[in-house]
Amino acid sequence: MSDNTIISHEPATGKKMWQGESRNIDETVDRARQAWPAWAAQPLASRIELVRRFANEVRKDYDALADLVARETGKPMWDAHNEIENVISQVEVSVRAYAERTARRKLDSALQGTAALRHKPHGVLAVITSYCAPAEIPSGHIVPALIAGNAVILKPSEHTPATAERLLQCFDKAGIPSALVQCLQGGPSDGRALALHPGVDGVLFTGSAQNGIGLNRKLAANPGKIVSLQLGGNNPMIVWDTPKISDAAVLVVQSAFTSAGQRCTAVRRLIVKSSLYTPLMEEVKRLADRIIFGEPRDEPAPFMGPMITAEHADQLTESFLYLLSHGGKAIKHMARPRGELPFVSPGIIDVTAMKERPDVELFGPLLQVVQVDDFDQAIAEANATRFGLCAALVGGSPQDYNRFWANSRAGMINWNRPTINPAQAAPLGGTGLSGNHRPTGYYAADYCAYPVSSAELEQPRASVGVGFRVS
Repeated sequence: MSDNTIISHEPATGKKMWQGESRNIDETVDRARQAWPAWAAQPLASRIELVRRFANEVRKDYDALADLVARETGKPMWDAHNEIENVISQVEVSVRAYAERTARRKLDSALQGTAALRHKPHGVLAVITSYCAPAEIPSGHIVPALIAGNAVILKPSEHTPATAERLLQCFDKAGIPSALVQCLQGGPSDGRALALHPGVDGVLFTGSAQNGIGLNRKLAANPGKIVSLQLGGNNPMIVWDTPKISDAAVLVVQSAFTSAGQRCTAVRRLIVKSSLYTPLMEEVKRLADRIIFGEPRDEPAPFMGPMITAEHADQLTESFLYLLSHGGKAIKHMARPRGELPFVSPGIIDVTAMKERPDVELFGPLLQVVQVDDFDQAIAEANATRFGLCAALVGGSPQDYNRFWANSRAGMINWNRPTINPAQAAPLGGTGLSGNHRPTGYYAADYCAYPVSSAELEQPRASVGVGFRVS
């Protein structure tokens, strides 16, 4: 086995499921650079027709693709099916978004000619993504990029290479030239090399804040290369005055533990009004104790599966022990119920008494709880983070929500809704360490094409009246 070999394993069983070799980066980029001008020159309607065919190919491959996502990530089948549904629906959302965000505009004047606005593709875009949604996240970048006229090189997570290869087969079957959408397998160093390659015109990155910041520093000397960063979050949820404790508990559990907490939008911090603390935490713990976790196709269907690797699971359990040894009080202890396999039962810990709470994204089923006495304190606690991806309020009055919305530093702010299912027809992105103000979702068109303004007249016409001698 060579140094270029990539292998993925099923998290739920440890079985090897895919093996392949990484490709030469220079050759991959050169192939994309040769292909994209002809693609960009095609009529927009032709490009849209082909990405719609991609959606049809995903529909045809629905069961196999969902099964692959479930096996390679450990997600339950219902969770994997939801992801493939989102891949399909993304296409029409992206078509509408491109029409709205990059609409052509003209302002005609008899004497001044035409002032026009059009958009151009960047060229070759590197899409570097994480393992948590290995079909949905890449397609959320690739489809808008293709509509805009770009070529794309996908560098998927080294943990989910099989899903990436299967997804790109759907683009190929749709009739999109293979050179336009290529897959570059590899590890973090390959992603960095691709991002820094002089033949790459833009980098669309979804992953951890640490890796995103590292890329941003490397690329800072090249302002001509578009960089879109979709990073993580230390996301807060406030539970305030509400008689619906059971509903509030469901929203907490859904937001914290869906996909084993491996979503960038998952709630990491629960901020609770002191008078609601006891009944709410009793209900949250009761629900968490009832969570079924298991392999993707287990019956009855599990709510959550394993984490992606044993290393990730080890890091999370170590984080739980750190919080516990530095002033945290366990509400529900985290456990590893299946030995070396990366299954982790949900952990809930009260960190109110901790003097210094680590402001990091603990990526997994670990929920930190803080008690507060007044709403200003709750908002301050929610904002006590360098991240700013999403935040939520459960309960409270419309006036409370207005205050929360106005004062929360986050790119997505919800009221009485979970954080894990952001609307596709809305921007998805955050502030601070959660992104660089280039949200994906409905606003992906903004970083896939750049505006070009033009002043136009069919025949040259000009005159000067100042600063010239009379002839």
